[in-house]
Amino acid sequence: MAKGVAAHRWVMTAPNQPMIREAIDMAPADGEVVIAVAGCGVCHTDLGYVFDGVRTNHPLALTLGHEISGRVVAAGQGADAWLGRAVIVPAVLPCGECDACKRGRPNICRKQKMPGNDIHGGFASHIVVPARGLCPVDVERLALRGLSLADVSVVADAVTTPYQAVVRAGVTPGSVAIVVGVGGVGGYSAQIAKAFGATVIAIDVDPAKLAAIGEHGAGLTLNAREHDLKSLKARISEFCKASGLPLTEWTIFECSGSAAGQTAAFGLLTYGATLCVVGFTMERVELRLSNLMAFDARALGNWGCPPELYPAALALVLDGKINLRAFVEQRPLDDINAVFEQAHAHKLARRAILIPQQ
Repeated sequence: MAKGVAAHRWVMTAPNQPMIREAIDMAPADGEVVIAVAGCGVCHTDLGYVFDGVRTNHPLALTLGHEISGRVVAAGQGADAWLGRAVIVPAVLPCGECDACKRGRPNICRKQKMPGNDIHGGFASHIVVPARGLCPVDVERLALRGLSLADVSVVADAVTTPYQAVVRAGVTPGSVAIVVGVGGVGGYSAQIAKAFGATVIAIDVDPAKLAAIGEHGAGLTLNAREHDLKSLKARISEFCKASGLPLTEWTIFECSGSAAGQTAAFGLLTYGATLCVVGFTMERVELRLSNLMAFDARALGNWGCPPELYPAALALVLDGKINLRAFVEQRPLDDINAVFEQAHAHKLARRAILIPQQ
């Protein structure tokens, strides 16, 4: 086994309790690497584990965090080629060997490893992960964009998850993409859909988020607090008619992770529409499922993103087609408990990236 690395991490011991800092030595087994974490993004899913009763696959105590970037500082046998490289860790690491993986369905791999859920995550100075599937980062191109390695941690979920949704939905130039909830994931979903040639319509309840995405991709922004569902759909139809856009086959991305957002997204179905469920909530919603049949529409779930799609998603950032900096803020990892409380209370204007002191 490779030599151990002195590290520290913050562990969740129980729901609704402060996380605790602990020191630990980390060493990679064969096929694994130790990564010095540059940054780890705080995701809505992490908040669900702490505050909403969402259960982790790995028993507590557990280090959360699945949006991770950093540099490889130790490698087990078979992974030496990664030493010293800057990388993004995929939020879901499929095994690559099971039947599902071989059939091109890595998202449903039953041996997958999700940091902060199946294994210890990235709210730490270092993390041990399988080397399979890591996404290399060109730090020189990052610098040309004015970005740090920590900034691209959010590519691991907030960017790649909606990227896969856009690819699966078949968004094309001239199409209409409606994004419900334009916070962290939704803000990037809107930018990605625009990069694929769609006209983007953004819906949220936060005027500041709508203003931000209006500057970075949305052709129309609508505040859901100012419209009921009928009014929302009418306003979108009016905009499409005036802009020469189709009134059918809209792609609707539900990114709010809320019952109200999911209800609104389903209610916006039209003929031939595609509903992409990207956000997650434990809340239940009441729907008339027959609308899918009546509109000849489809609904797609979206769990993570296969590692092979990461380079193309990262390229959109490096090419300047996705603005990361306008939607993130860096905070010290040691402030993790305060940041989680602020995020849970909706007091953060941007997605927080926690930065460890190495």
